[in-house]
Amino acid sequence: MDYRKQKVPALLLVIIFLGLCLQLPFQFLQNIPLHQRVLVGEKINLELNLPTFFTNQFKFEIDGLKPSTFYLGETAPVAAKPGDLRVEVKLFGLIPVRQMMVSVVPEVKVIPGGQAIGIMVDTEGVMVVGRSSIIDDKGKRHNPAADAGVELGDILIQINGQRVETEGQVRDLINNLGQSGKPLKMVLISKNSNKPYNTTVTPIFCNETKRYRVGLFVRDSTAGVGTMTFYHPETRSYGALGHIITDIDTCQPINLNSGKVVGANIEGIRMGKKGHPGEKLGVFRAEEEITGNITRNTNCGIFGRLDKDPKNIYSKKAIPVAMASEIKEGPAEIYTVIKGNKIEKFSIEVQQVMPNGKAEGKGMIIKINDPRLLAKTGGIIQGMSGSPIIQDNKLIGAVTHVFVNDPARGYGVLAEWMLYNSNTILKHVGARKNEQNDDRGIIACLKQRK
Repeated sequence: MDYRKQKVPALLLVIIFLGLCLQLPFQFLQNIPLHQRVLVGEKINLELNLPTFFTNQFKFEIDGLKPSTFYLGETAPVAAKPGDLRVEVKLFGLIPVRQMMVSVVPEVKVIPGGQAIGIMVDTEGVMVVGRSSIIDDKGKRHNPAADAGVELGDILIQINGQRVETEGQVRDLINNLGQSGKPLKMVLISKNSNKPYNTTVTPIFCNETKRYRVGLFVRDSTAGVGTMTFYHPETRSYGALGHIITDIDTCQPINLNSGKVVGANIEGIRMGKKGHPGEKLGVFRAEEEITGNITRNTNCGIFGRLDKDPKNIYSKKAIPVAMASEIKEGPAEIYTVIKGNKIEKFSIEVQQVMPNGKAEGKGMIIKINDPRLLAKTGGIIQGMSGSPIIQDNKLIGAVTHVFVNDPARGYGVLAEWMLYNSNTILKHVGARKNEQNDDRGIIACLKQRK
């Protein structure tokens, strides 16, 4: 009998068995974020929800903490002071399988929002939102801009060296310059690469409009209703909306040139239904106490400064901004307006936390379970974006998107991400902490990580 032939299948079975045993913990390891933030005085939370069998298989080595090593099932050390900590994850305490960075940051407190706000944005240049054929005097159809490679979502910023900022300015320039019969030199920003490119377009006299055209429809501004998420009294900085502002026709992010927020009153509700998202019907109130600018338009919301402290608030008490590791599945609340300018509190459930979804601003899945809110809105509706989510008296995020086929459920962005996208608050906190502490090493860990 050839024993070698019997050993080969047995060895393969052992390898397959070991592979299956290790597959589960390695799948969980992939869910560990490469970068995690914790607050000063908090435990380094690296809970992976692994079965008990695996908890003592993973060893963590952290530079700068005592004890510097611990296993998954053991009590994690506490981060005593601000700084960046490098973490090495080792299987069986020997085999390196993962590296990550833990930033220990000071606690930041903000006043939760919930106010309805009007959002007005002026774009950089004008956005191409449509194209149409031009019929010449012989009845022939043309589209010079399309032939020149101009695409929907591109941003037109110059015509013959002159910067353009409004739809009317573009229309008049093309008509006046087109009378010379010469091609126009245009500079645009590509929606794909976000880089400028040059092209030439020859206007054609349109028989229908009786003016020279190139076959483009453009838009120079946008407006809508949203919700303020938080306000930082010391800097008058705010965060709102929870997602990036995009053009309604092209769905492309808007290149912000300038913008402002004002107070708004909710005059009506269009209820959400399966397949048909609802919306808040609001009226801008420029004379209201909320006025401010917009300085940033990001995947995690819009940010800027208010001209004065808002008086319409649900609670005057500032609450901490929770780190991603502090958020848990279970009950929570949102603040939002469904009539007039009155901020109300409604119950929701956090169904899933997704700390790796930052690129799309989708950090959690939430479900509206408050009977009164469901009766009024049908669930999450347009205009509710930015409504702050509170859990255990901490700001954990903001409502962002609705599931079209299930209006009671949708996504939320994490408050931690919004805080770091504000680009103001943490710099202020860092400067203040530095004044109170002579340890210059604190400065580095308080810089915004991009």
